Amino acid sequence: MAVAGPAGPVMSREEVDRALARLGAEYEAIAGSLLVLQDHAARERLAATVLTGVTRRRWSAVAPALPCLRAQLAVYEEALRTARALRGRRRWPASADLAELTGLLRGTGVTVTCAPVPDAAEQPWPATPPTERTSLEDLAERMNGWYERVLEVVRGAEAVWAVLPARIDLLIAEAGRVGALARSVGVTPGEHPAGDELERLDAELAAFRAEVLADPLAFWLPARGRGGAPGRPDATRYERAEHQLEDIRREVEAVLHVREDADHRLLRVRDVLSRADRTLTEARAARGEVLAKIAASEVPAVQGPSTDLHEQLATAEAYRRAGHWHRLSPLLDRVEERADEELARARDSLTAVTTPLAVRAELRGRLDAYKAKAARHAVADDPLLAERYDQARRLLWSAPCDLRAAEHAVLRYQRAVAEALAPDAPNPDAGGDRR
Repeated sequence: MAVAGPAGPVMSREEVDRALARLGAEYEAIAGSLLVLQDHAARERLAATVLTGVTRRRWSAVAPALPCLRAQLAVYEEALRTARALRGRRRWPASADLAELTGLLRGTGVTVTCAPVPDAAEQPWPATPPTERTSLEDLAERMNGWYERVLEVVRGAEAVWAVLPARIDLLIAEAGRVGALARSVGVTPGEHPAGDELERLDAELAAFRAEVLADPLAFWLPARGRGGAPGRPDATRYERAEHQLEDIRREVEAVLHVREDADHRLLRVRDVLSRADRTLTEARAARGEVLAKIAASEVPAVQGPSTDLHEQLATAEAYRRAGHWHRLSPLLDRVEERADEELARARDSLTAVTTPLAVRAELRGRLDAYKAKAARHAVADDPLLAERYDQARRLLWSAPCDLRAAEHAVLRYQRAVAEALAPDAPNPDAGGDRR
């Protein structure tokens, strides 16, 4: 059974040899990693940049660990050299040598000044790190922990700096191109909402870029535990700005299309308004005819053309001549919509005032149709039918025409024809009074 010491059971020769090999490999790995970290471009940039926000707090929490790591590595190297020298004294080390090696490798044979690895990412470095005694294995674990914490900050900043500033620069350049196009059609701040939005977006992109450079970790989404999604830059704000620019671009392109289509669209509006005016004129003439020819009929009044709409059309044409495309764009949309509404209103007015004439024409047609039917069945000369036909015809062809009385007379003639054509109807030549 192995003898127990302050560091636990004394290690055997094989255990000592395996521990020395493992700790030697650990030393080479840590030394190489620290050398790479020391020359890492992102680490140098973090050290040289005036940081803010999350990045400043996290870098302040881990930056002091770098000189501490180098000092710990020197202590580790010296202790490892001592352990190797002690092991190299004899091929078969004595019990005292094994006990000393156990204390050095697993006990508290190494004295270091270093803070333990913090639990929180932004936990600050203590003002006076404690001095304590530990083992080579614990020291290696502590150095690895601090190295991972520093590397996490460096890699996060590197990933954000590698992606977002370049994408923001491309978006700024694209915003400049959209701005040049906007100015060419008069979409400028104070003159058009899209111009104001573009000005705000330019300022937002400049501020966004400055924040990314000074506080990259504010735009870093860390990995979600073991086996989860890897860490990545947070592009939410960039994508929002990208969508805003796309909306502004569409607005500017709409104004540009107005410049290209203005003549055609204004010509169409003038044509629609001309048709609406002609229709209203026709409706007013029809109303006079209805009032003269139809008695006891309520004929709606016909309103005149919209002077406000004609004024808006004149304003739109003035904008067209002056090249104020950003002002013409919304106005022309409204004028087109109102012109279509004006034409629909004129047509509705014409339909409303001509309804009595249409009713009279329908009654005349119905009366003639039933007379033709009676003639086909040889009952048109029946005295009763002839009387009722003449009565309905006088009402329908008189001026002014009483539509209610005329409709009643046509219905009486229809019923009389139907009765004359019934199977049990008396022979018209046999006489008889069916009044």
